[in-house]
Amino acid sequence: EKVLTIPNALTMARIISSPYIGYLIVQGNYKWALGGCVVFGLTDALDGFIARRYNMKSFVGSILDPAADKVLMTTLTLALAYNGLLPTTLAAIIIGRDISLSLAAVVIRWATLPPPKSPKRYFDLSIPSVEVRPTLISKWNTALQLLLMATTLASPVFGVPADHVYLLALQWATGATTVASGIGYLTSKDAVHRLTKAEVAKRIPKPHILPKKK
Repeated sequence: EKVLTIPNALTMARIISSPYIGYLIVQGNYKWALGGCVVFGLTDALDGFIARRYNMKSFVGSILDPAADKVLMTTLTLALAYNGLLPTTLAAIIIGRDISLSLAAVVIRWATLPPPKSPKRYFDLSIPSVEVRPTLISKWNTALQLLLMATTLASPVFGVPADHVYLLALQWATGATTVASGIGYLTSKDAVHRLTKAEVAKRIPKPHILPKKK
């Protein structure tokens, strides 16, 4: 598959910029951090549109795009919890689920890697082996996490107390769906689709063979 595409470049830019957004939060620059999150969301929508419109979808993109979202969510979770805007218990639940899923992904990647198995082929993202299909509860959880992080980050900007009743309700809803989505990914048969040999063959680029000279 072609790895160097515009959508993948935009996704990598989001991954690289996430730590800086976290730095802004820790420094108390909430307005700039909030603006960075808005730009993050716009580029997320843009790369998805480009990938669909110009047929630039790829296995690498299907991995990098949710990874970029997770990098930002992890950064926001840690930074907001560090500044006391997010309960540490909720932060531990969110981070714990992500670590568990990441460890599961490592095992699944090796188990589904087409032969011959090797460390080099394992880290070669141009060789697809599985597709991750978000479950319904995980989509709800993603939406709730985004809403929670956005409203929590915006609360000091607009003078809303961190213990506001609506923020507390959102925190409970996010925590519950985080646990449910983690269990769903690990138990659902539809969340991870193992590609067949035919599907893998279609996605692995074939070497270009020059025509023989007469």
